[in-house]
Amino acid sequence: MQGARLLNRGVSQAEVARRCQVSRESVRRWWNRIVLHGAAKGLKKAGRAGRKPQLETAQLQKLETILRAGAEKAGFSHGLWTLERIAQVIEQQFGVEFHPAHVWWILHKKLDWSCQRPVGRARERNEAAIREWKQNTWPALKKKPKKKAASSSL
Repeated sequence: MQGARLLNRGVSQAEVARRCQVSRESVRRWWNRIVLHGAAKGLKKAGRAGRKPQLETAQLQKLETILRAGAEKAGFSHGLWTLERIAQVIEQQFGVEFHPAHVWWILHKKLDWSCQRPVGRARERNEAAIREWKQNTWPALKKKPKKKAASSSL
């Protein structure tokens, strides 16, 4: 807009380029747009780049609520969320189909979630028995290094 004001005052395109620290070609394009559409409409900022997001902020919040409630509550057989399952939930709830790789992008960039791997431990695990085995049984079973023979040199 500063360049448009200078051009309207009659300042040369080369001088406008110097003052605005842009190329002469940019100033020439500005001038052509001003002539065709006027300063306000011709130099209007471009809109957003790319497609509009398919899930609104409210929908992302609802998705997060569903994910926090757990996969079993969403109708799955066990409580592990996978990208494929989340894609199914998004399609069922919001009618939008996403590839699992894009679901990961949504989780990571939009919801600020990270990948969590479940701990692979049995529910029946007995911590006291494991500790006892590690302290008493394992040392007795563990191989010990062989003793070195005496040196043969005199």
